[in-house]
Amino acid sequence: MREKLLKLIEKNSRVDVAALAEKLGTDETTIVNEMADMEREGIICGYHTMINWDKVGGDSVTALIEVRVTPQKERGFDRLAKQIYSFPDINSVYLISGGYDFLVIMEGKTLREAAHFVNEQLAVMDGVISTATHFILKKYKDHGTIMDVGTRSERKPVSL
Repeated sequence: MREKLLKLIEKNSRVDVAALAEKLGTDETTIVNEMADMEREGIICGYHTMINWDKVGGDSVTALIEVRVTPQKERGFDRLAKQIYSFPDINSVYLISGGYDFLVIMEGKTLREAAHFVNEQLAVMDGVISTATHFILKKYKDHGTIMDVGTRSERKPVSL
């Protein structure tokens, strides 16, 4: 039941406890207790609201930063990862395979602010060899949620 419950709340953390109990064939108390247990165990790490910031109209930019590092003796990548995720604008840090070691996702107010962070704080950290920054220009789907619902193609139909 635990895995089925997790899959249901991963898609929609606001789903009603009664609806969860019905879908899983159990009672509400069992669901509440199971969720509390998983929170204590660190299986459920938080609840998030997905917002389409493009529709809010505020200025912000999301940067995907690839970081190549030299692993630290006896500590591997952990010390550097902790240093990176300690910055307040950093949303996510992943250890990845391929040409780079980390994928870092950050939020900034402007492209200039994000570039400044990469060049003057991240790239100069001890152990960082190189970085490559990519900016998200538009989100179509994020965490399984389609962000651009209802947008029609701007192309005009052509008939011959």
